[in-house]
Amino acid sequence: QVQLVESGGGLVQPGGSLRLSCAASGFTLRYSAVGWFRQAPGKEREGISCISSSDGTTIYADSVKGRFTISRNNDKNTGYLQMNNLKPEDTAVYYCVTSSTYPRSREWFAWANIDYWGQGTQVTVSS
Repeated sequence: QVQLVESGGGLVQPGGSLRLSCAASGFTLRYSAVGWFRQAPGKEREGISCISSSDGTTIYADSVKGRFTISRNNDKNTGYLQMNNLKPEDTAVYYCVTSSTYPRSREWFAWANIDYWGQGTQVTVSS
């Protein structure tokens, strides 16, 4: 069974950190780009970061650049999103995705062919 399972979400105070994981099962993550989207209540879904399968190319939305770091461990079949200096506006459900589309620019978030979506993990930033 093909699955993407996110974990690592939770409640954190402003300025705190979380690391999200995206574990793939039933397929190998090695040949896919991995991306992260988020959706806050009443807001449109936002693409925030992605990493290529091959050369480590990374792309970030302006809203998270300098605070979030995407990475992957192909041996563990897992992608990660390290989130530092979290702000209340980062509160959202975070989803990981895989895609065969190479991320050349932020337009990837709009037009990439998404192969799989995870079920999402809630991140709440509040004091």
